[in-house]
Amino acid sequence: MTSGLQGSLMLDIAGTWLTAEDRQILRQPQVGGLILFARNIEHPRQVRELAAAIRALRPDLLLAVDQEGGRVQRLRQGFVRLPAMRAIADNPEAEWLAEQCGWLMATEVLAVGLDLSFAPVLDLDHQRSAVIGSRAFEGDPERAAALAGAFIRGMHAAGMAATGKHFPGHGWAEADSHVAIPRDERSLEQIRASDLVPFARLSRQLGAVMPAHVIYPQVDAQPAGFSRFWLQQILRAELGFDGVIFSDDLSMAGAHVAGDAAARIESALGAGCDMGLVCNDRGAAELALGALQRLRVRPPPRLVRMRGRGFPTTEYQQHPRWQAALADLRAAQLID
Repeated sequence: MTSGLQGSLMLDIAGTWLTAEDRQILRQPQVGGLILFARNIEHPRQVRELAAAIRALRPDLLLAVDQEGGRVQRLRQGFVRLPAMRAIADNPEAEWLAEQCGWLMATEVLAVGLDLSFAPVLDLDHQRSAVIGSRAFEGDPERAAALAGAFIRGMHAAGMAATGKHFPGHGWAEADSHVAIPRDERSLEQIRASDLVPFARLSRQLGAVMPAHVIYPQVDAQPAGFSRFWLQQILRAELGFDGVIFSDDLSMAGAHVAGDAAARIESALGAGCDMGLVCNDRGAAELALGALQRLRVRPPPRLVRMRGRGFPTTEYQQHPRWQAALADLRAAQLID
């Protein structure tokens, strides 16, 4: 059993239980986290059992999922089907509803033994990006910051640290970074006046930030996740952010400009990321692992801040706030 600080690689597994191959790679100290996808999830009890098996092997691993609401919601059967965040914005009680959504989401994720959801989305809905679209709270930066801040309050109340994505904003670039290399041709001044606003307003409330696989050619030739300018000069120095920086999935097409998986994770960590994600490609994850073993990367202590705090019991549905949150969201016609 490995203990101590997490490593700097987050990867995934293929199924709903651990194989011998999974156990072997998860024992490597350079592996610091595991992210679950829909294929890993059947129902709450199965996820709890999987999480317990992972923790028996590596109690220090960060266990993550994408549980934003709307179309990006991996935990489905036996979980509340949260609305897309854009659906909340027009309600007179939007901030309270956003807070309730954040609390519900975090409570359910923590209750099955996971540490965090990569949420909330801080991108702006510019009516340009199909991959962002209704995942964003708003197109207005101040309003988006207010609603995301409320969602984060709910997450914090449940015991989960928040991860803002996709820095410095994916809402203007039209291409999908899963399958292409998006470009945002605006100037730094234009981005600073709009898309950066939610990150600036919430930098003290965020436990982590995930940069975009987007190139902003007027600012830097590298995608944000490989850019020391974006991560060190803007995020760390200008915005004063001192939390964790997770790369977006380094297997996505938008990351391929950096080379193979070994080069990608080396570039991401060199630019300032604390942990690199390599998903849906075990061969690429093994290449990234080999690179970390050669480099002898020591992960920063701040990664431990992303651990879930005070996991709720499986009886969380009896909590008065649970009942009130469901009633509020139903009254607003945001859930069935």
